[in-house]
Amino acid sequence: MSHNTPANRPVRFLTGQQVYLRPLNNEDTEVYYQLLHDADMLRLTGTQQHFTREQIERYIDSKSQDSSSILLLIAETDTDEIVGDIALQDISSTNRSANLRIAISAARHQGRGYGSEAIRLLLDYGFGVQNLHRIELNVYAYNERAQHVYRKLGFQQEGIQRDAVFYNHQYHDAILMSMLEHEYSERYLNHTTA
Repeated sequence: MSHNTPANRPVRFLTGQQVYLRPLNNEDTEVYYQLLHDADMLRLTGTQQHFTREQIERYIDSKSQDSSSILLLIAETDTDEIVGDIALQDISSTNRSANLRIAISAARHQGRGYGSEAIRLLLDYGFGVQNLHRIELNVYAYNERAQHVYRKLGFQQEGIQRDAVFYNHQYHDAILMSMLEHEYSERYLNHTTA
């Protein structure tokens, strides 16, 4: 990894203690390509498609023009190492709603609180800056760790989409969860505990 001086450090869009979130640019094509092909990340997100570097570069370009989504990389605060990505997608100003998606790469980055902190940063942004009323997400039934994290953060289970994803030769359920703005406010703005 190259040594970052203050002049060439990445822009920190949303900053926490362990991680910060930053926008992608074309220089991130290779790192995003590696993220998308991490075996753990593929399984936990149910990703079945493989992408070329050119497809990823076009995807990054398209996201920069897309006002209905915010795609950010998750980086360690101390090292600038990319540990995953997070997005608010399908942002509807009419319904004041969005869908949250997150992926933490490599087992060595999981279970360290990076995902929880990244989600909290994006919840703060979604409810506090974007003025959203509802943020929802889907999690696969076999991803019990993520379900636990989402519940701990305050997401409520709304329903189960039966056999929603076919992965590794079998069908799996998807669990729909959401958080409403008053639930966010009660949990994070009116109390000191997270």
